[in-house]
Amino acid sequence: MLSDSQIKDLELKAVAIRESIIEMLVAAGSGHTAGPLGMADIFTAMYFHILNHDPKNPDWSERDRLILSNGHIVPVRYATMAHAGYFPVAELLTLRKFGSRLQGHPERHALPGLENTSGPLGSGLSQASGMALGLRVDGKKNHVYCCMSDGELDEGNSWEAIMFAGNQKLSNLTAIIDRNNIQIDGTTESVMPLEPLADKWRAFNWHVIEIDGHNFNEIVDAVNQAKAITEKPTVIIAHTIPGKGISEIEFDFKWHGTPPNAEQAQVWLKELRTLQDKIEGGHLD
Repeated sequence: MLSDSQIKDLELKAVAIRESIIEMLVAAGSGHTAGPLGMADIFTAMYFHILNHDPKNPDWSERDRLILSNGHIVPVRYATMAHAGYFPVAELLTLRKFGSRLQGHPERHALPGLENTSGPLGSGLSQASGMALGLRVDGKKNHVYCCMSDGELDEGNSWEAIMFAGNQKLSNLTAIIDRNNIQIDGTTESVMPLEPLADKWRAFNWHVIEIDGHNFNEIVDAVNQAKAITEKPTVIIAHTIPGKGISEIEFDFKWHGTPPNAEQAQVWLKELRTLQDKIEGGHLD
């Protein structure tokens, strides 16, 4: 279990990352809002507690690999990487600008620390599975994590990768699903129902863990469980709130791919600063 001080530090870091996401989107004038805000806690836990990585040596051979399959939520990865020391926080305001290293979908060669290029949904788990198999062949102990959306499970190639990894018993691979129940056209269960999602993954020989994707203890515990499973890959189905932290947009699929304007951003940042004050004062409900 994380200590109270560790949880407080992670909560404050997640608020700062959400603030950066909003500032980035306003500066860009385009981009995705709901997913990045919803995944801020998981990315905070990954970069500030879970991953073996070195911001000063992004190509360190012993690093864990973090693959982002749903590349459109990359603002949360950029923001977290900047706060972790991979590049200056000020560079975040170049999001989607011509010539920027921070494009709307991540490009591996553009920014040290990115492990894959992602745009077309459904490809990330195949990339992660290949990396996990390669590391195992090389006798390496590095772990591979693949963050993916629930909506991209509409893609057939996702299930090819699920089947492949299960067949290969890639225990050094953990998939983390952003189970926020929305996609660009509506809720996942109205567009293309996914349930019973956990049973489907189990049928493909995966170990399944379901968690609250905003609870740091549950996030860390799930990853520890995954690393203890030696006979199959693990999927963590993280139930998250799209737009988490901004009350007026939480759960609203219309914010999947819509950025805030400057006026909205000021209201949202004020809400996050109020949350920050509550956390610092120890009054978070």
